Amino acid sequence: MYQKLIIAIDPEDHGEAKRALAAATDLLAEDGELHLVSVYSPGGGGFFPHVAGEAPEKKEAEVQQTLDLLARKYLPMNRDARLHVVAGSAGEKLVGLAGQLHADLLLLVSRGDSTLWPLRRATVEYVSIHAPCRVLVLPSQKKAGREETLDNSD
Repeated sequence: MYQKLIIAIDPEDHGEAKRALAAATDLLAEDGELHLVSVYSPGGGGFFPHVAGEAPEKKEAEVQQTLDLLARKYLPMNRDARLHVVAGSAGEKLVGLAGQLHADLLLLVSRGDSTLWPLRRATVEYVSIHAPCRVLVLPSQKKAGREETLDNSD
C-alpha cells in the first residue's frame, strides 16, 4: 500500500479517469493521500502565435472544475483527493510535483495506439526515467478490454 499517490488525469477522458481512480483506491493505504493532477498547455495558437488562444486563467478554471467533477463522480465516499492543475510540459510538471510531494507512486494511463500516442508515449517515457518514485502505467482502455476478455476465456 502506498501513502502518497499521484494520478495524472486527462480531464477530457472520463473512462481513463474512472479506471485510474479505481486502481489508485486499491493501491492507496487507508490513511494515504491521493493527489489528482491535470497538466494543460497554456500556449495560444500553436503554429500561429499571433492568434490568441483561450486565456490561461479560464483554461485552468475549466480543468479544475472537470477534475473536481471526476473526483466527486468516481471516488468512493470515504476517500478524498487533493486537486492540482498546472500549466506546462506534462512530463516535467508531473516529475516536479512527485518530488515536491514526496510521492510513493505516480500512476499514468497509456493511450495505446491512438493518434495522440506519440505525445503521450514521450510523457510516459520522460516520467518513467525521471520520476523520484515508482511509476505505474495502466494499459489503454482498448488494451485493458482485450486483456479482460482473454482472462475471462479460461
